[in-house]
Amino acid sequence: MIFSRLSSPSYILIIFIVLFSLVIHEFAHAAVADLQGDKTARINGRLTLNPLAHLELLGIIMILFAPIGWARPVPINMNNFKRPRLSMILAVAAGPCANLVLAVLAYFVLSVVHPSYTGLLSTILFDVAQVNVALFAFNIIPLPPLDGSQILRHMLPLKQAIAFSRMDAYGPFILMFLFIVPYFDTWVFEPFVNLLSGVIASWFF
Repeated sequence: MIFSRLSSPSYILIIFIVLFSLVIHEFAHAAVADLQGDKTARINGRLTLNPLAHLELLGIIMILFAPIGWARPVPINMNNFKRPRLSMILAVAAGPCANLVLAVLAYFVLSVVHPSYTGLLSTILFDVAQVNVALFAFNIIPLPPLDGSQILRHMLPLKQAIAFSRMDAYGPFILMFLFIVPYFDTWVFEPFVNLLSGVIASWFF
């Protein structure tokens, strides 16, 4: 995937950027759920930027080999929301949106530093932007267990949502198949990431 083709010469740097971005992603889920009345994440110690609260060993190992990984899902109890479906959509969407905001901020700072600057800071900012655009694009794919599937499920009428839930057992395998088959990655996912990244960059350069 795109993480293996970013500009940084240091693979370790990319790993740290991905881990940092995953922590922000999970914290955003917890914070938005908490603001809307569900204290489950707070009770479980997830309303924090401490990486140890969000990262898990297997997800980190996958980053080293794929490179793609994941963090521990933030527990959300929609029964604690006054408007369960809307609040759930907002809480789930907060993760990928946080990644998109990080990408925008990285490009903004890069434009302030100077677009022609080619030092380490420029490399880090560009990689932060690219990683977070990729994380946003990946997580909005409407397949379980990704955020996009939960957003879609809570937007659908009840009957269709129940039917869609039957995909939960197959979603991870479909997702794995899509990225094993090179055409989806190179013809669909990467072009979308590059397009979105280019659109955001055009706001500042």
